[in-house]
Amino acid sequence: MTSRSPEPPSAVPAAATLPTTSPYILARARAGQAVLPEVLQEEAERAASYAKAARSAATQRVYAADWRIFEAWCAARGLSALPTTPEIVAVFAGAEADAGLNPRTIGRRVAAIGYYHRQAGLPPPTAAATAGRLTEVLAGIRATHGKPKVRKRAADATALRALLATIEGDGLRAARDRAVLAIGMSAALRRSELVAVTLSDVLLVPQGLQLTIRQSKTDRAREGVTIAIPEGQRIRPKALLLAWMDQVTASGTKQDRSAEDLARLPLFRRLTRSDQLTNQPMSDRAVARLVQRCAAAAGYDPTLFAGHSLRSGFLTEAANNRASIFKMQEVSRHKSVQVLSEYVRNAELFHDHAGAGFL
Repeated sequence: MTSRSPEPPSAVPAAATLPTTSPYILARARAGQAVLPEVLQEEAERAASYAKAARSAATQRVYAADWRIFEAWCAARGLSALPTTPEIVAVFAGAEADAGLNPRTIGRRVAAIGYYHRQAGLPPPTAAATAGRLTEVLAGIRATHGKPKVRKRAADATALRALLATIEGDGLRAARDRAVLAIGMSAALRRSELVAVTLSDVLLVPQGLQLTIRQSKTDRAREGVTIAIPEGQRIRPKALLLAWMDQVTASGTKQDRSAEDLARLPLFRRLTRSDQLTNQPMSDRAVARLVQRCAAAAGYDPTLFAGHSLRSGFLTEAANNRASIFKMQEVSRHKSVQVLSEYVRNAELFHDHAGAGFL
């Protein structure tokens, strides 16, 4: 009896066997692309979750909102959002421009569309061979509707002291809010970094504080970095932080946790409406609201301030005090000095001006 060689298994399962809950599988099936064997689908979804972690939570949140807008736009016109084509994205971008959107917002939405395609294992529309017209449309939108970038006001030393002065009382919330503003500015922290700091990340030293930033926008590999915060004589970040930590201890909150668990608690924790301490971190949006609320109370226009005002406030004040760009970089952790050079240039517009001797 002659034996027949078994037929090789198909690399692509039949459509009826594809799970209907996986956007990765559905998108590739719609595009007519091969999908992984069913036995590997769970691993593929896990790999997709790692790919998602390459973007910060804040970026993912903004991209998700942009993606929902594009999905709704496509649904209203009977078009497929995933996958889509460069031609459709070009029309979408033009419609958004006609609606008055800032070109930067439109560019971000196009980036979000590409991000969701990559998450689904598909090439982004901007990488397609026919993406030339999309590139031209985006360039035309920038040329027609481009505007100078509006920067939020920096909470420099003068502004920060004014913000701190608006926080009254010595209670739990007052102590926390003062420490949030002081540490956020003195460490040039992004608001996502500020709310991610834990008790174990803080080391008290005679000169002030050492703060470990375990992950940031420019450190997705979690290599971490430790920065120094001087004790200070005007803003006094160390004293304000210790006042907050004393309030936490005095709150008498029962903790059925080990010392290691306590060390992993957020440094700045959420308070209930009745000012009860929780074990959850403040949200990054709460930091932005705090800055704006204090700015309004200090007599500033709150719309000119944001959570980033704390970070830019440190850099602005450092540049005003003629700090070297490399010492500024030690604290801010910028990968490039290009952004920092703008702060220095603004601070030195009138220093050694070329026309100072004859104007």
